[in-house]
Amino acid sequence: MNISQKEYSSMVSRVSPKSKLLRDCIYAFLSGGLICTIGQALTDTYQYAVGMSIKDAQCMTSITLIFLAALFTALSWYDNIAKYAGAGTLVPITGFANSVVSPAIEFKTEGFVMGLGAKMFVIAGPVIVYGTTSSVIYGLILCTIKLFTG
Repeated sequence: MNISQKEYSSMVSRVSPKSKLLRDCIYAFLSGGLICTIGQALTDTYQYAVGMSIKDAQCMTSITLIFLAALFTALSWYDNIAKYAGAGTLVPITGFANSVVSPAIEFKTEGFVMGLGAKMFVIAGPVIVYGTTSSVIYGLILCTIKLFTG
């Protein structure tokens, strides 16, 4: 069977699902914004209702968001939310918590050490390694510049 490029393109466009890019972008924007709004509400609650300093309130907000993302992942709710929210669930702190907990849950049957412990950082490990390495390199460069400039 010999078909032209134009015929092939026509066949592909007929059977390909229509792009929902605009809708997906709106959902991602709204869901990511909602997660950030929840984070701000938590910070305000910790600061004004509980009486924490701003730094302590922000720290508790991070801890709470990480805990909720890990809990929702363990309960299989996070994936259901992500089906609709898309990239909005990749807001750094919740997405990172999900990327650590997901492989750990998936491989828990292999035991605590080789399953849970070893597989927990399959996805998040490179982020941690490169983040730590780049921060050390940045620190060394900064110290060197400060050493020579006084």
